[in-house]
Formats: sequence, structure tokens, C-alpha cells
Amino acid sequence: MVRVARVDVGDHVYHVLNRAVGRLKIFNTAADYELFIGLLQEAKEMTGMRILAYAVMPNHWHLLLHPDRNGDMGLFMHWLTNAHTRRVHSLTETIGTGPLYQGRYKSFLTKTDTHLCTVLKYIERNPVRAKLAKNVESWRWGSAWLRLNASAKRKALLSEP
Repeated sequence: MVRVARVDVGDHVYHVLNRAVGRLKIFNTAADYELFIGLLQEAKEMTGMRILAYAVMPNHWHLLLHPDRNGDMGLFMHWLTNAHTRRVHSLTETIGTGPLYQGRYKSFLTKTDTHLCTVLKYIERNPVRAKLAKNVESWRWGSAWLRLNASAKRKALLSEP
């Protein structure tokens, strides 16, 4: 069966997410989360992607991305998910055991400024809804924490909406 091409239009904002195979945990330690966030930074530097918000959860992640040009999001996501999969398999010595993610990432176009604000809040509140944090500012692996607590260098991961 042929895959349907994704919408990947530049200068629009997308809610992007992916989940681990079988909803298994892929982020178990601080080092696991730091690896992914480091790869986000690397992918941003390579592609110029604007990252507006994110939340990395134990078995999935959410990103709010604003690509400049048509096709930019696909390039960014291809590099990010492949690099993450390769590094996790290498670190856990599970090379050749199968995929890390349950499938291709999912992306949803934000339609209005109000929708964009709703999606940003949804992403940053995800750890609170999952009872992993008391409030959005205390989830170390999300953009709300980053905005309030990180160094200027780390905050550079995020772009203004």
C-alpha cells in the first residue's frame, strides 16, 4: 500500500508527535531525556527549524514546529527520529532488534492563532495531565521549564511563536 504524502508546507505551524512501539518507555533516565533534547538542538542547528514548544514524556513526545520552507519539517523529522533511533539502539546494544517508534510521526497543522495557543498549552500541560508533574514549570523535559529555568544558551532551542 502506498503512503499518502504528508502536508509539509512552509511558514505554517505544526503539532508533531510520535510514540514508542507498544507504548513502552523509551525515556527512563535523565540521560535519555537529555539525549533527545540534545538531538533536537542538533536538528534545529542543521535545518534552521523553529521549535516553539515541546514535551518529552516517558513513552512519547510532542513538538510545536514552524518550518520556513516547504519540505523543511520532513527533513528535520527524518533526521531527528532516525538519529534518535540509531543512538538509542547503539547505547542499549539493541541494534537490529526492530523499530523504536510505533510508526511515522504524526503532524497536525494549526489553523488559527487561537488554535496555536491551544496546542501550545496542550503540549506543555501534557506532563501535568499524566500526573508526572504538579505544574508545567516543574517538568524538566518540557519547554515551559526551559523558558523559566535554563541558561540563555539552552533557551536558544526555542523560537518565539
